[in-house]
Amino acid sequence: MSKLDIAIAGELNLDLILYGLPEQMPTERELLASGFTITLGSSSAILAHNLAALGSRVGFVTKVGKDSFGTMAMERLRDGGVDLARVAYGEKSGVTFILPHASQRHILTYPGTISELRFEDLDLDYLASARHFHLSSLFLQRELLPDVPELFRRMKSAGLTTSLDTNDDPDDRWDCVLDEILPHVDILLPNQREAMRMSQADDVETALSRLARKVETVVVKMGAGGAVAVRGGRRFSAPAVPVTVVDPIGAGDSFDAGFLHQFLRGADLTTCLAYGNLCGAFSTTACGGTEAFRDAARMQEFLRRHGAGNQA
Repeated sequence: MSKLDIAIAGELNLDLILYGLPEQMPTERELLASGFTITLGSSSAILAHNLAALGSRVGFVTKVGKDSFGTMAMERLRDGGVDLARVAYGEKSGVTFILPHASQRHILTYPGTISELRFEDLDLDYLASARHFHLSSLFLQRELLPDVPELFRRMKSAGLTTSLDTNDDPDDRWDCVLDEILPHVDILLPNQREAMRMSQADDVETALSRLARKVETVVVKMGAGGAVAVRGGRRFSAPAVPVTVVDPIGAGDSFDAGFLHQFLRGADLTTCLAYGNLCGAFSTTACGGTEAFRDAARMQEFLRRHGAGNQA
């Protein structure tokens, strides 16, 4: 039996979030916020934390600074039950400032160690001890990026199933080594915009069709529109779960957590989609991407209320 259900390689940072800011933000003015929180950030870490909260055995390989931000981020993951036995250390931890407005948000990131994880930092035997391997935030992995195809090839050769959530490309180019990576990816987990950008499509259905020629299972997250997937030429879908949204940060990563948790349990694709939507919705009921999942009793009650309490 594998020690880990899933091994994740990726970035780690804190999110600093200011709420209640004005829509227009002129320079040289002192603008006041109505709320502030510091929470665990980064797509990779949010996924790792929330997967562990659901009950999966998670190992996380990352690089973090030897500073107070890095210490706090690591403590959040350890408290959540994530194995951090193979973490590498750098100088300064990255940090993301998120400035939500009524309908949109500014996201400002100092990369620090976010982009410094290298292939040489990875313990490949540790990663291969899991049943499944996942990578998030592909385009933020600046040092690792040239070696990502080889990393996925090694994991597939070791017998693991694999998944990828590219997240956004800050340069909006989408041309790096993606074509070299996708042949070794079993599950691709983009959102609607990402799917269209990486496939150079003008609509989701065309994007699904093009990506399904390259990846066994393509899952597209569409927020309030639910989620759709294509596997083996068949199309699957699941509706969104209606909730009162407090904060959408990390909803896509929480969807990934729910989807992969069920996938690792051997669930069918429709169940994986529905559970992903459920976890994505639950994430939005608290500030940040992990705060909802830190309350185990509230999480179990939410899942039970929606008929999924015995699946975590």
